[in-house]
Amino acid sequence: MLVSERIGQFFVESDGGRDRLEYTEYGSGDDWVVLLHGLLMPRRMQQPLARAMAARGLHVVTLDLLGHGRSDQPADPLVYSMTSFGEQVVALLDHLGAEQAVIGGTSLGANVSLEVAVIAPERVKGLIVEMPVLNHALVAGILAFVPIMLAARYVPVTANTLQRLSRSVPRGIVPFWAGICLDTVDHRAESIASVLHGVIFGRLAPSSSQRRRIQAPVFVVGHPIDPIHPFVDADMLGAELPRVRMERASSILEWRFRPDRLTAAATDFALECWQDRPATTKARTRKR
Repeated sequence: MLVSERIGQFFVESDGGRDRLEYTEYGSGDDWVVLLHGLLMPRRMQQPLARAMAARGLHVVTLDLLGHGRSDQPADPLVYSMTSFGEQVVALLDHLGAEQAVIGGTSLGANVSLEVAVIAPERVKGLIVEMPVLNHALVAGILAFVPIMLAARYVPVTANTLQRLSRSVPRGIVPFWAGICLDTVDHRAESIASVLHGVIFGRLAPSSSQRRRIQAPVFVVGHPIDPIHPFVDADMLGAELPRVRMERASSILEWRFRPDRLTAAATDFALECWQDRPATTKARTRKR
């Protein structure tokens, strides 16, 4: 089923001035879903899920958070934090005229979704949380991203060379996920360093006590064998939340390359949120 797709923009105020954010809308109607990307990745990574959800009647919006994709990328670590990312999502809802939405995301986007539920619970119809990065991911996350931040800060030729190489490859001639990888390295060195500085040294996610107060229904997806997104973090989050549905992916690649099962489950969940009848009792994790 073909759905309409529209690109839009809006502006947010920050300490550094007025910043432009870009988004894509899929479909139409009042049953809103906002999908958020992973760290340094573009909103286009959520395109397959957005199209599938819109084909079933949901009005889906994918957003490039500040410092990502086609949104502005200021070289100031002070403008990057989970709270500011959450405020950008609320500003998007205001711009769209959407009173509420199901908010979802992957990795960074999962944590930002939790942040929105804490700072603006009245705007959240439900949450789709894939690969949350919580307590057990801290050491692996530091080991993975601090060297990238330091290289971008002190040896900027590394990131700037990768950016030039990525821009030399036409996206139309490479597979979809190869294009996403190319888009992920399409950042200036100072932008990468600033985003990672703000995220790594800021608050990673709402505290456990704040997460326990989230009343919106939540769909949590975790994967095994992923040190940056350990399943134990997803399992811990599921135990904290009063209204949760858990899904265990077979691997980090399942939703990328064999998406049918998880896409159907996430779409069903979002539709049920808007029908005000989500199955949100504590459900046992489905093992695959």
